[in-house]
Amino acid sequence: MGMHDDRMKAMLFEGPERIPVSVGILPAAWMRHREALREIVARHPALFGEDAGRDRDYDAVGGTYVAGEHVDAWGCVWQNLHTGMEAMVTGHPLPRREDVDTLVAPEEDIGFPHGFMYLRLCDLRGFEEAMIDFAEEPPQLQKLIDVVLEYNMRQARIRLAGLESERATGRIVHFGDDLGMQRSLPMSPEKWRQYLKPCFASIYGVFRDAGHYVYMHTDGHILEIIPDLAEAGVNVVNPQIGANGLPGLVDACKGKVCVDLDLDRQLFPFATPAELDRHVEEAITELGSSDGGLWIKAEIGEDVPLENVEAIFTAMEKYREMYSVTAGA
Repeated sequence: MGMHDDRMKAMLFEGPERIPVSVGILPAAWMRHREALREIVARHPALFGEDAGRDRDYDAVGGTYVAGEHVDAWGCVWQNLHTGMEAMVTGHPLPRREDVDTLVAPEEDIGFPHGFMYLRLCDLRGFEEAMIDFAEEPPQLQKLIDVVLEYNMRQARIRLAGLESERATGRIVHFGDDLGMQRSLPMSPEKWRQYLKPCFASIYGVFRDAGHYVYMHTDGHILEIIPDLAEAGVNVVNPQIGANGLPGLVDACKGKVCVDLDLDRQLFPFATPAELDRHVEEAITELGSSDGGLWIKAEIGEDVPLENVEAIFTAMEKYREMYSVTAGA
């Protein structure tokens, strides 16, 4: 059985052979470590395949990973100070509440970039202004949400038409929108349910109604709304362990919704290899089960020492077999 089959079985709690694992290496890490990182990748074909790292352009970056200013289709200005890392929005096109009254969605179809719903509201208004809107609930708040949602529904229909033209069935469709802050939600769960849950339910419903599955990456503290995300159609949630805590994720997710656990990248630069081994083992012991419901992923930034990179990859390979049916677990 291949990794794809394991992913589907884990997502549906149907007893995968082993825990699906994945690794993302940021462009900045390749730029810094180059050949030394390629050699580590080559030692872990179980994670990367046999040809991983060959013929790699270590300096290849694109889009908003390139230093400088970028303006998106909505008129948001993205600033990047460091090639190889992601940009952030510094110019908001709707700084005044009354600016929302004349907002028209772009004609251009950009699909679902990271931050397609909630973060887009913040990018358009600015985070502080958006939070004041959620607190005071002026009519412009719903108008802004409606314009962004209507645009996203158009993107959903276009994406679904593409899947249908490929005669694709039962696909996992990926989304990303950071709903949490470091230690809390940016608003009360009640307010999130009132204004934002219906948006995600509408967008995801387009795909779920057609027999597809929904994967959602979301950074920050989101424990209180994980059940709501599942109700809105999310099959696999990709949370950060550091912002939510392992016990909280066990309570919110285990046996209820599949987790693609983002191992603690804030730990990666500073921990010892032994501590990283324990981190991976604990995460899989607590969240994993022979039924499934767990994927594991690691994102490697430029500040992770190479011995830690090796330790993370080794631990992922070792502990993904913990509930393996072939190992008799």
